[in-house]
Amino acid sequence: MHLQDALARFALQLEADGRSAHTIGQYRRAIGLLTRWLERERLPTDLDALTPELLARFLISPDVRTNAHGVPKATVTVNATRTSLRVFFAHAHEAGHARSNPARLVRRAICSPPPPKALSDADVERLLRVLEQASNSLEGALGLAARRDRTLIRLLLGTGIRIGSALALDTSDVDLAAGTLRLRETKRDKPERVFISKDAAVALAELISTLPSGGSGSPRAQALFCGPQGQRLAKRHAQRRITLWLDRAGLGEGTPHSLRHTFATRLLRRTGDLFLVKTAMRHASIASTAVYLSVSDERLRAAVGG
Repeated sequence: MHLQDALARFALQLEADGRSAHTIGQYRRAIGLLTRWLERERLPTDLDALTPELLARFLISPDVRTNAHGVPKATVTVNATRTSLRVFFAHAHEAGHARSNPARLVRRAICSPPPPKALSDADVERLLRVLEQASNSLEGALGLAARRDRTLIRLLLGTGIRIGSALALDTSDVDLAAGTLRLRETKRDKPERVFISKDAAVALAELISTLPSGGSGSPRAQALFCGPQGQRLAKRHAQRRITLWLDRAGLGEGTPHSLRHTFATRLLRRTGDLFLVKTAMRHASIASTAVYLSVSDERLRAAVGG
């Protein structure tokens, strides 16, 4: 069986198992990369022709180890490819598509998780100042887009929710009186309730009042964060917009996910309660939250009395 045929059957099984489109996309990219490498090397792309040695050659190739600009990929990124191969070929063997599992010898590299990239308090202040200035100075559609982006960024900084959850919000999911949001799209498809600050509630109320439906009293659900034609804002477009504002604030190394890390870091610093941060971040395991327990040199020096 050809690799792509097996991939199509594997993707069908993943969908039947309730795996997300993001997860399925990761497997498609990894197996697609392997297929292109095999074709370029003039090697067979049939499942039964693959061997552990062939996969080892693929995993040490520049296709896997470096990005399009020739920069070495992070170990965790290469590990994701290793995991994709292991799971895909184990399924192909178990489903009877292949006589053996060529990825049976593949192991993940041992590495520590990278520290979360959070913005400093000064970075946050600078970012919000740039957004505020743009919101007040730009007119028409540009001004509306800037105010929408300001509200989205404030929401991500103030709640730590994932950008996909934020973009899935409808006006009916916002309870300004109770100061809560109802998240319908989450990582594990489990509905969640999130508390929001008074400042965030004010920003959300202002945003809702600008929507064509006439505000929170609309009889029908409407996307909270909309594009220029009133359509729900796409994740890729929202990520580009956030990156644009980070660049304008001189925070070129920041990413949209930095806003989530910033929320967790600030909450832990303010409360010192790791379990509270775990709940706020909606982590399944405390190990995921523990990455925020980095200790600064200043705190360490103060603790030992230096």
